[in-house]
Amino acid sequence: MRSICQHYASPRSAASIATLLKVCKSSEHLQQVHACIIKRGLEQDHFLISHFISLANSLATLAYSVAVFDRLLMPTSFLWNTLIKFHCQKSSFSDTLSVFVRMKADGALPDSYTYPSVIKACSIMCNAREGKSVHGSALRCGVEGDLFVGTSLIDMYGKCGEIGDARKVFDRMSERNVVSWTAVVVGYVTVGDIVEAKKMFDVMPQRNVASWNAMMRGFVKVGDLSSARGVFDAMPERNVVSFTTMIDGYAKVGDMAASRFLFEQATEKDIVAWSALITGYVQNGQPNQALKVFLEMESKNVKPDEFILVSLMTASSQLGCLELAQWVDSYVNNSSIDLQQDHVISALLDMNAKCGNMERALKLFKEMPKRDLVSYCSMIQGLSIHGRGEEAVNLFNRMLMEGLTPDEVAFTIILTVCSHAGLVDKGWSYFQSMQQKYGMSPSPDHYACMVDLLSRSGQLRDAYELIKLMHVEPHAGAWGALLGACKLYGDSELGEIVANRLFELEPQNAANYVLLSNIYAAAERWIDVSLVRDKMRERRVRKIPGCSKI
Repeated sequence: MRSICQHYASPRSAASIATLLKVCKSSEHLQQVHACIIKRGLEQDHFLISHFISLANSLATLAYSVAVFDRLLMPTSFLWNTLIKFHCQKSSFSDTLSVFVRMKADGALPDSYTYPSVIKACSIMCNAREGKSVHGSALRCGVEGDLFVGTSLIDMYGKCGEIGDARKVFDRMSERNVVSWTAVVVGYVTVGDIVEAKKMFDVMPQRNVASWNAMMRGFVKVGDLSSARGVFDAMPERNVVSFTTMIDGYAKVGDMAASRFLFEQATEKDIVAWSALITGYVQNGQPNQALKVFLEMESKNVKPDEFILVSLMTASSQLGCLELAQWVDSYVNNSSIDLQQDHVISALLDMNAKCGNMERALKLFKEMPKRDLVSYCSMIQGLSIHGRGEEAVNLFNRMLMEGLTPDEVAFTIILTVCSHAGLVDKGWSYFQSMQQKYGMSPSPDHYACMVDLLSRSGQLRDAYELIKLMHVEPHAGAWGALLGACKLYGDSELGEIVANRLFELEPQNAANYVLLSNIYAAAERWIDVSLVRDKMRERRVRKIPGCSKI
């Protein structure tokens, strides 16, 4: 097979090789042209090498570009800038910064094209300390006043939460454009100062769609959907980001009808818009709708990303359907996403554990390169759901031995495990260690778990005393667990006290009235049964008839 150089009649001059570079379509072509450059002794031609490195950035690896660059004896600032830009796009923050340091050590002078890429690297990593150092360097080089350098600094300081410094840079700029103004608005939104963001937005001499989206995102961030919708409706033009921001905003406040309506109105739907809608349904406890939207997306040949697949796995966990979980597991394994990412494997483990495939969940758990608190909690909860309480407790203890510190969620899970398994002593031990060893103040959920644990074991009076000792108002879950136990153990006296408290908290919950009525009936207190039924009629509380899904 003839090489690309032979096909174009063995180019001899730099101009002919530059023309040849334009037709390169693969890394193999690039290497052939590189051979021509070396053979013709053109490795020090800066114009030619700059074109070559630019092409290598898209067709080859960064390491290849660096290797070609390293052959240059006296690279210009333009070539250094090209290399720094590529490192910012493809490499890490530290690598980008090291190239910048090497550039200065080599005697090349950074200019207004150098700093935006270096500052962007600091912005991506939210490294304000290094960002300030680069800012000082730009100041010494006399390029701080450059429009693009100044805008990059505003963006960096804003994203790092240093809004005061961002505003100082902005105020010192002699020339500003719409991007500079927008960067300040975004900075105020990032730190949650919506008042100042709106002030800047209102005085902007010119706005683009990014400016409108930034202001709208700020209102969504603080939960002011009314103002966010006002901005959305006033926009002279909208893009997919505009719609996605509002779709996500409505989903966060639980208005999935409005979220779906806007999704249907959007003329363009990217993967982020689909993800916002699917995630919204999952977060609002509507897994069936999430699954329907996913299948709709599939029918339109839109390939899901890792975030959509994680949401799909979470929806399957909520449904608890083994067949669906097996299908999703197979789908994820056949997809192109990296299964070794922590959030992906954790979601896969959680789905299998909650849907009953404990063998698969345990296999995933054992194969995890690093087990964190989330993966441990998923396994503990899965074991508990399937009646393996002792194993769940042992796994929790193993987690503690490995040095992981449990959080409030982990304690809620282990207390629930103890409640379902009837492990009263262990439950009390964990509840006490939560306060004494880890310095956590128990939440109403933790108290509810303990009340449920004591109630299930017949220690009704201890459960009632614990509720009275709570430093926060107990929610209906704790009282409800105790009322159910009063029925189970036939304690009509305590049941009456608990039920009356529940009538205040949940006046329209028919289950509480029915439970008290059954407690009275078991004690043959028929007059009291009649009074409870009269109270239900007075308050127009109706018991929903039972039904079967079969």
